Amino acid sequence: MSRRTLAALILAAVTALPAHAAPEQADADKTAAPKGLASRIGESISHATELVMTAMGALGVPYRLGGTTAETGFDCSGFVRAMFQQAAGMILPRRAEEQAAATAKIDQKELQPGDLVFFNTLRRSYSHVGIYVGDGKFIHAPRTGAQVRVESMNVNYWQRRFNGARRVLADEEPVSTASAAPRVIDRESPAPTTVRLGGSASKPAAVTQPASGENI
Repeated sequence: MSRRTLAALILAAVTALPAHAAPEQADADKTAAPKGLASRIGESISHATELVMTAMGALGVPYRLGGTTAETGFDCSGFVRAMFQQAAGMILPRRAEEQAAATAKIDQKELQPGDLVFFNTLRRSYSHVGIYVGDGKFIHAPRTGAQVRVESMNVNYWQRRFNGARRVLADEEPVSTASAAPRVIDRESPAPTTVRLGGSASKPAAVTQPASGENI
């Protein structure tokens, strides 16, 4: 089965997923998966990357604070970090706010599958992160007691808490973690408007040790 066919099957399955209520979302809209996703499947597939397909493969993995693997569970930033490392050989910083600071700021209208979306869920900016999958939806590890899932950014809860979008830019084509050393992204805040990956496949930069504590 080709990757294009696999992506079509994965994205088509998303249309059957119900919209999940967000934490503390007493007045959240109870919406089903957008009907437009199926009609735009061709466009979504054209942008579907190995990253998005890898992330979709983690659907259902339990949330775990501090978690960074499918075996132990993920928190939000641990999930994003693991997906980029597995799919593209890129190592992002550990915490959500650090990931925002290390990547390129883009307008919400420019979002493409594989971009990062950030939210204020803990009364501080960039305290939650997910991966945009297209059609106004993103995949993320939500909270304790939940699992990795796809949700719409258009429900009231996420609209009110949206902090912005970021893009990870590479100087060259992504590489497999099995064939080359991972490239490290480790930049200081504030988030730049343009940023490219530090290091290279032949001379990777030093890896920053993951931060401890809450990373959602």
